[in-house]
Amino acid sequence: MSIWWSLHLRRDAASVPLARRLLMGTMETAGVDPDISYDLSVALSEACANAVEHGGGGTLDASSQAYRVTAYLDGQKCRIEVTDSGPGLARGSGTRPPRPDAEHGRGLCLIRALADHVHIGPEPGRAGTVVSFDKMLKWRDDSPLITV
Repeated sequence: MSIWWSLHLRRDAASVPLARRLLMGTMETAGVDPDISYDLSVALSEACANAVEHGGGGTLDASSQAYRVTAYLDGQKCRIEVTDSGPGLARGSGTRPPRPDAEHGRGLCLIRALADHVHIGPEPGRAGTVVSFDKMLKWRDDSPLITV
Protein backbone atom coordinates (compact mmCIF):
# COMPACT_ATOMS: atom_id res chain seq x y z
CA MET A 1 0.00 0.00 0.00
CA SER A 2 1.15 3.47 -0.81
CA ILE A 3 -0.48 6.82 -0.03
CA TRP A 4 0.86 10.16 -1.22
CA TRP A 5 -0.48 13.71 -0.87
CA SER A 6 0.84 17.23 -1.22
CA LEU A 7 -0.52 20.56 -0.01
CA HIS A 8 0.33 24.08 -1.08
CA LEU A 9 -0.53 26.25 1.94
CA ARG A 10 -0.54 29.94 2.79
CA ARG A 11 2.04 30.99 5.36
CA ASP A 12 -0.65 31.52 7.94
CA ALA A 13 -0.97 29.99 11.41
CA ALA A 14 -4.37 28.51 10.47
CA SER A 15 -2.67 26.24 7.93
CA VAL A 16 -0.76 24.30 10.61
CA PRO A 17 -3.73 22.47 12.16
CA LEU A 18 -5.11 21.80 8.67
CA ALA A 19 -1.95 19.91 7.68
CA ARG A 20 -1.87 18.10 11.01
CA ARG A 21 -5.51 16.97 10.79
CA LEU A 22 -5.05 15.72 7.22
CA LEU A 23 -2.02 13.66 8.28
CA MET A 24 -3.80 12.26 11.35
CA GLY A 25 -6.90 11.38 9.32
CA THR A 26 -4.84 9.66 6.64
CA MET A 27 -2.95 7.59 9.18
CA GLU A 28 -6.04 6.70 11.18
CA THR A 29 -7.85 5.56 8.03
CA ALA A 30 -4.83 3.54 6.91
CA GLY A 31 -4.55 1.86 10.32
CA VAL A 32 -1.28 3.31 11.58
CA ASP A 33 -0.60 2.87 15.30
CA PRO A 34 -1.91 5.99 17.16
CA ASP A 35 1.40 6.61 18.97
CA ILE A 36 3.31 6.76 15.67
CA SER A 37 0.61 8.99 14.17
CA TYR A 38 0.83 11.35 17.13
CA ASP A 39 4.64 11.60 16.95
CA LEU A 40 4.54 12.39 13.25
CA SER A 41 1.74 14.91 13.65
CA VAL A 42 3.66 16.82 16.33
CA ALA A 43 6.79 16.82 14.15
CA LEU A 44 4.73 18.03 11.17
CA SER A 45 3.19 20.80 13.28
CA GLU A 46 6.65 22.00 14.31
CA ALA A 47 7.95 21.97 10.72
CA CYS A 48 4.86 23.83 9.48
CA ALA A 49 5.11 26.40 12.29
CA ASN A 50 8.72 27.05 11.31
CA ALA A 51 7.72 27.50 7.65
CA VAL A 52 4.97 29.94 8.67
CA GLU A 53 7.25 31.96 10.93
CA HIS A 54 10.54 31.87 9.01
CA GLY A 55 9.72 30.65 5.51
CA GLY A 56 9.06 33.82 3.56
CA GLY A 57 11.46 35.59 1.28
CA GLY A 58 12.16 39.29 1.29
CA THR A 59 9.58 39.91 -1.44
CA LEU A 60 5.82 39.68 -1.29
CA ASP A 61 5.40 37.47 -4.34
CA ALA A 62 3.12 34.42 -4.25
CA SER A 63 5.92 31.92 -3.59
CA SER A 64 7.07 33.73 -0.43
CA GLN A 65 3.55 33.65 0.97
CA ALA A 66 3.17 29.87 0.70
CA TYR A 67 4.85 26.63 1.68
CA ARG A 68 4.43 23.01 0.64
CA VAL A 69 3.78 19.86 2.68
CA THR A 70 4.20 16.44 1.10
CA ALA A 71 3.58 13.13 2.87
CA TYR A 72 4.31 9.61 1.66
CA LEU A 73 3.14 6.47 3.43
CA ASP A 74 4.90 3.74 1.54
CA GLY A 75 5.20 0.21 2.87
CA GLN A 76 6.56 0.42 6.38
CA LYS A 77 7.70 4.06 6.37
CA CYS A 78 6.18 7.54 6.39
CA ARG A 79 8.21 10.40 4.93
CA ILE A 80 7.17 14.02 5.31
CA GLU A 81 8.68 17.08 3.63
CA VAL A 82 7.94 20.72 4.42
CA THR A 83 9.40 23.18 1.91
CA ASP A 84 9.41 26.96 2.20
CA SER A 85 10.91 29.86 0.25
CA GLY A 86 12.61 31.67 3.10
CA PRO A 87 16.22 32.75 3.46
CA GLY A 88 17.34 29.33 4.68
CA LEU A 89 18.78 28.29 8.01
CA ALA A 90 21.83 29.75 9.64
CA ARG A 91 24.67 27.28 9.97
CA GLY A 92 24.18 25.15 13.09
CA SER A 93 20.50 26.04 13.54
CA GLY A 94 18.63 23.43 15.50
CA THR A 95 21.69 21.32 16.23
CA ARG A 96 21.93 22.29 19.90
CA PRO A 97 19.14 22.09 22.44
CA PRO A 98 17.76 25.53 23.34
CA ARG A 99 18.42 27.08 26.69
CA PRO A 100 15.83 26.02 29.30
CA ASP A 101 14.47 29.57 29.52
CA ALA A 102 14.29 30.08 25.73
CA GLU A 103 10.85 30.78 24.28
CA HIS A 104 11.82 29.67 20.76
CA GLY A 105 14.12 27.14 19.15
CA ARG A 106 12.65 23.83 20.26
CA GLY A 107 10.99 22.83 16.97
CA LEU A 108 13.91 21.27 15.10
CA CYS A 109 15.14 19.48 18.24
CA LEU A 110 11.66 18.09 18.78
CA ILE A 111 11.43 16.90 15.17
CA ARG A 112 14.78 15.12 15.59
CA ALA A 113 13.55 13.46 18.78
CA LEU A 114 10.27 12.22 17.25
CA ALA A 115 11.45 11.00 13.84
CA ASP A 116 13.84 8.22 12.87
CA HIS A 117 15.74 10.20 10.22
CA VAL A 118 15.79 13.96 9.69
CA HIS A 119 17.34 16.07 6.95
CA ILE A 120 17.27 19.84 6.98
CA GLY A 121 18.80 21.73 4.10
CA PRO A 122 18.38 24.19 1.29
CA GLU A 123 15.77 23.80 -1.43
CA PRO A 124 17.84 22.53 -4.40
CA GLY A 125 18.23 25.26 -7.00
CA ARG A 126 15.98 27.72 -5.15
CA ALA A 127 15.78 29.88 -2.06
CA GLY A 128 14.24 28.19 0.93
CA THR A 129 14.55 25.25 3.27
CA VAL A 130 13.38 21.66 3.11
CA VAL A 131 12.71 19.86 6.38
CA SER A 132 12.24 16.16 5.66
CA PHE A 133 11.81 13.40 8.19
CA ASP A 134 10.66 9.84 8.26
CA LYS A 135 9.58 7.23 10.73
CA MET A 136 9.02 3.51 10.54
CA LEU A 137 5.34 2.68 10.82
CA LYS A 138 3.59 0.29 13.14
CA TRP A 139 0.11 -0.88 12.26
CA ARG A 140 -2.98 -1.51 14.34
CA ASP A 141 -4.06 -5.15 14.41
CA ASP A 142 -7.33 -4.19 12.72
CA SER A 143 -5.68 -2.11 9.99
CA PRO A 144 -7.74 -2.25 6.81
CA LEU A 145 -4.82 -1.31 4.56
CA ILE A 146 -1.94 -3.20 6.15
CA THR A 147 0.75 -4.21 3.69
CA VAL A 148 1.53 -7.88 3.22
